[in-house]
Amino acid sequence: MGFRELRAVHRGVSVFGSARTPPGSVEYQLGVDVGRRLGEAGFAVITGGGPGAMEAANRGAREAGAHSIGLNIDLPFEEGGASQWVDHSLDFHYFFSRKVMFVRYANAFVVLPGGFGTLDELFEALCLIQTQKIRSFPVVLVGVAYWSGLVDWLRERVSGEAKIDALDLDLLFVTDDLDAVVARVLRAATEQGD
Repeated sequence: MGFRELRAVHRGVSVFGSARTPPGSVEYQLGVDVGRRLGEAGFAVITGGGPGAMEAANRGAREAGAHSIGLNIDLPFEEGGASQWVDHSLDFHYFFSRKVMFVRYANAFVVLPGGFGTLDELFEALCLIQTQKIRSFPVVLVGVAYWSGLVDWLRERVSGEAKIDALDLDLLFVTDDLDAVVARVLRAATEQGD
């Protein structure tokens, strides 16, 4: 169903972030700005279709006139979503099939501050790229203050103890600069032939 429904998506960016990001917050506005900037650069924005940061990114894409996609998951404790800001909404029961769609139609992953779900999607992407199960593409963490502790831990502890190669850290790019986010995504799409 996902392959059939999204077959027309040519250039896309999967944007992850917390469903708990409150509307009106600085982080919500960051999501809107990310979605808008990616949409203005010609990319469809693909999110988990939920509220919070996902809604914000879908909203920004819609406001830019870009294709706004929500890949919803059935969860017992999460209500609401980005339906008013989504052009194309798909419902999934299983996380694994939903993750295939995030990867298949993305030229890059952009990760906003988030919790376990966001971290799951982030580390799944990194593992798939590291093991060459998918093509290499940018994984951009937006929010230096939020992500720097995790990146420091990965560098000092995980890489320091040789649990990952030091070069694996090059898979991550951390920034607050949305121009840099868009430039990285555009460069990746060009390198991928899209």
